[in-house]
Amino acid sequence: MAVITKYVVVRNGVELDKEFLVKKEADAYDKMLDAADNLAAFIKDAGLETHLDDATIDALSVFLAQNGPEVIRILKGLTPMAKPQRSPEPETETETEAETPRRATAKKKAPVGKAKGK
Repeated sequence: MAVITKYVVVRNGVELDKEFLVKKEADAYDKMLDAADNLAAFIKDAGLETHLDDATIDALSVFLAQNGPEVIRILKGLTPMAKPQRSPEPETETETEAETPRRATAKKKAPVGKAKGK
């Protein structure tokens, strides 16, 4: 029997459907959602005369939060280094063990050029 630890982000008392196998990834996702919430509140409270509905503002804020480093480069007047990430499908995908990147284990090699016992 195998034991698998899964991390789930809880927002406003509701568990999100996305699960993580690594706590660090779950924390990063939660931090990104916090940034998106702050961006959405900032945009909504700005008093802009736009005709964007709340869903559009929320989607835009998640996109900006996911691409934070590139957005910061653009705001500093630099050109972006990478293409923008597409927003993942709406909270329904589950990260599996096969999708989790693994570190390759390095094997020690015998010294080259010297034979044992000589």
